Formats: sequence, C-alpha cells, structure tokens
Amino acid sequence: MTTPIPRSHRGLFAGGVLLGLMAEQVVLFAVPLLIFQDSKELSTLGFAFALEWLPGLIAYPFAGLLADRDGGARLFSRVAGARAAVLGCVVVVLLLRPSVTTAALMTSGALLSVLVAPVRMSVEKMVPQVAQGDRLASTQALVQNMELLAMALGPALAMLAAIALGKVWLLGVAAAVFALAGACWLPLPRSRTPQARQSTRANLVELRLGWTLMVGNRPVLLLGILNFAINFALAALLSMNAALVTGVFKAPDSAFALLNTCVGVIGLINLLLIPFLLKKFSVQFLGVFGFGLLAGGLLLIGVTPSFPMYAVLYVAVMTGDALYNIFNRTQRIRVIPREHLGKVMGPFYLLNLLSFPLAGLLVGGGATAVGPQKLVAGLAVALCLFGAVLLPLTIRSFRRALAVRESIPVGAQA
Repeated sequence: MTTPIPRSHRGLFAGGVLLGLMAEQVVLFAVPLLIFQDSKELSTLGFAFALEWLPGLIAYPFAGLLADRDGGARLFSRVAGARAAVLGCVVVVLLLRPSVTTAALMTSGALLSVLVAPVRMSVEKMVPQVAQGDRLASTQALVQNMELLAMALGPALAMLAAIALGKVWLLGVAAAVFALAGACWLPLPRSRTPQARQSTRANLVELRLGWTLMVGNRPVLLLGILNFAINFALAALLSMNAALVTGVFKAPDSAFALLNTCVGVIGLINLLLIPFLLKKFSVQFLGVFGFGLLAGGLLLIGVTPSFPMYAVLYVAVMTGDALYNIFNRTQRIRVIPREHLGKVMGPFYLLNLLSFPLAGLLVGGGATAVGPQKLVAGLAVALCLFGAVLLPLTIRSFRRALAVRESIPVGAQA
C-alpha cells in the first residue's frame, strides 16, 4: 500500500514531471533536426518516428504492472536515470563517429521509447495519490499543461544550448535534466510493503486481467479508440513538423524552436485559465471544444500557404489537444478501479500510442508522393467524420458509468 504524498512533497512531484517533460522536448527538438539535416529525406523522418515508438508500445502493459507494484516514485527515479545514461552514451558516439549520426539517433530513440512507458505509468499511478475528488480534474489539467509549459521552456533551453554548444551537446543537456527530474522524486514516499517476486505465469495472468478490464470497461474502450484516431492524425503532423517548417516553408531552425516555444507560452496561459474554465464549463464541454479546435486546425494546416499561418494553426492544434486531454485524463481515472489502474492504463496507452508508429510508417511510405500538407488534410477530414460519431457515444458512455458508480453506497463492492 502506498502512502499518500504529503502537501510538502507536491512541489517535488510537479518539479520532477516538468523537468522530465522539458528534457523530452529538448530531445524532440534536437533529434528530428539532426536526422533531417544528416539524411535530407522526409521518409527517413517518418521511419525514424515509427522506430522510436514501436518498442515502447510493447513496454506499456509491463510498465503498468511495475507501477502498480512499486507505487510510482521509485520507478520514476530509476528510469529517469536510465534515460540520462542512454543520452550520455549517444553524445559520446556522435562525437567519436559522426558518420553514424542517423543510425545512432534512431537506435537511441527506440531505447528512450521503451523508457517512456514506465515514466508515464508512474505519473498515472501517482496523480490519484496527489489529488482526489474535486481536485482530480485540476490536477490532471496541471499535468497536461506542464506538457505545454515544457514545450516553451524545453525549446528555449534547446536554442540557448544549441547556440552555445551545438546540436549534439543538446542531448547532453537533456541527459542532465533527466537526472535532475529523477532526483526530484527521490524524497517521495515509496511502497512500504515489499513485493514478492512474481512468476512468469502470475505476470501473464495480471497482463490478461489488465486487457480484460479495459475491454470490459465500455467508456474506457471507446475513449481508447477515439484517442487512437486523434493521435494518428496528430502523430503524422508531429513526425513531419521539422520538414514542414524547414523544408516546405523554408524557415530557419530558430523558427522551429520558436514555434514550440509559442505552444508552451499558450500552455502557460492555459494553465492559469484552467481553474476558471473548470468552474464555468464541464470537462465534457472542454473535451468537445478541444477536439473541434484540434480537428479544425489540422484541416486548415493542409491548405495554409505560409509559415506564419502554419504557426498559428499549429499552436491551435496543440492547444485543442491539451483541452481535450483534460476530459481524457480526468474521466478515465474516475471509472477505473484504483488498485488496477496501472494494469488497465498499460493496455490503454498501447492502444492509444499504436497510432504513432503507424503514422510514422504512413509518412515514411506516402508523404513524399502525396505531399505533407495533403496528407494532413486527408487525415483531418477522416478524423472529423470519425469524431462526429464516436465522441458523443464516448461522452454518453462515461455519464452512464459514472451514474452507476455514484449510485453504489460507500463501502459497497461494485
């Protein structure tokens, strides 16, 4: 059983999450630019994006089991240290053998992808321990908006480091920030009950239980399918972002960093507004509005003629994604039994994020022939049609599930 985080520890929890996300943003800034500048091929970016995500998908169900057993804190710190070590090794390889830049970065991307899974599961596991009841939605909004805030601070840090040190050393900076993120969670409470070593059979039983619980939970399953569709369109845009900015629109590297910084600044404003918005609007309304903003922005990106307009639309898409994710993150936790949260969230993340490597393969195989903007526009049209049907069904399903849970007397077994 895990001890709830004391109020004095919440700053360390938030700091660790923010620093980890900042380091991820530095990596996301440096790696696509290094690969695109080394290979000069849009297809290489797409295949690199797919390779980066595929290994991590397999890790999510196992990471969910680890988070359930560990409670989250110890797992987060250890994995943050491992991410720092991977990036440290990559820096050494790139400095000694620059001819293998693309191969080294694609290999490290696959390793970092595996390590993302336990980090995400650790955060999922810790959030309900930090906030319960009415504070759950605002805390989930806080975590979501940290991602946007990191998109402001991460690229800004990346640009300063790139000017002073060069792009390769950006990965060294990210390694240091990952190590700092892990250190933030070291003082947080660990699970007091030592976990017995599980047999392979017991692990497989728990993995099957996670899949069974997710598939049997109608609102969570519908949400996972909807998230898959959203992430597929969004992942295609993200995998082509560096090529769109520096290739299609002929903007400099600094514009690529500034674009992500603008997303982060909007995220900071969003962070300040969320408590007000949650008082005025339901999480369902924020989900619908966010989905509409995201899908509409993707559609317009497909026809925009200039970088300034693309920048505005890109920020709108990412803001819509953040608002939608307040609904996504808040509702799913409310209908998943807390003791099985990690087991269910592992398969849930796998379903959601399977879209990333598939989108990368689509970009790698078809973006050059079709054109990146036309590809985004086509995916946006499909997303609008799919979401118009599935989003209302998902919202109704959550309402029914929550109504049933609220009707069960306190202390009764569901």
